[in-house]
Amino acid sequence: MMILRSAPASPYGRKVKIAAKLLGLFDRLQIAVTETANAASGLNEQNPLGKIPVLVLEDGSTLYDSRVITEYLDQLAGGGILFPRNSGRWPVLTQAALADGIMDASLLLRYERTTRPEAMWSATWMASQQSKIDRALASLESAPPVLTKPPHIGQIGIACALGYLDLRFEGRWRTAHPKLVTWLDGFAAAVPGFGETKA
Repeated sequence: MMILRSAPASPYGRKVKIAAKLLGLFDRLQIAVTETANAASGLNEQNPLGKIPVLVLEDGSTLYDSRVITEYLDQLAGGGILFPRNSGRWPVLTQAALADGIMDASLLLRYERTTRPEAMWSATWMASQQSKIDRALASLESAPPVLTKPPHIGQIGIACALGYLDLRFEGRWRTAHPKLVTWLDGFAAAVPGFGETKA
């Protein structure tokens, strides 16, 4: 049994869980809820960066982060399922990078507001993170992803990024991005694991 160290609200952990469900590997995972702030959890020994998700393999070795873990699971399931092997690989990886960028900026905004006193917030820095999210969402709204069956890792990442914006930022992105709202509804309908992994 492999151990997935994650937290319910982590969009990166959610990405791994959805991938595992789509690949038929979820029953081979034991989910260990891990808070990154808990130094006694052993997380820092398994990932020197102190970040989740971490996948602990049956031999005790570890893989991190979500990009590595999801590709490992894809290979475990036979390969080429969520990560194309042909020339289509590059647009998929680029889409996955865009999704990760939205999640990165969103988490940085969240951390700024939850770990620093309000008097120390940097309006300029927060605006910079928000502008990254806004540009990424505008790009996706102009050309929403075409949902494949099964969805590839780029689409999974985008769904998790939008889900995190719903969770932590009251879904404010929805008003200005109706095409993306429709796309996410379609993804949720096609991928039961999306609803099953909601925090």
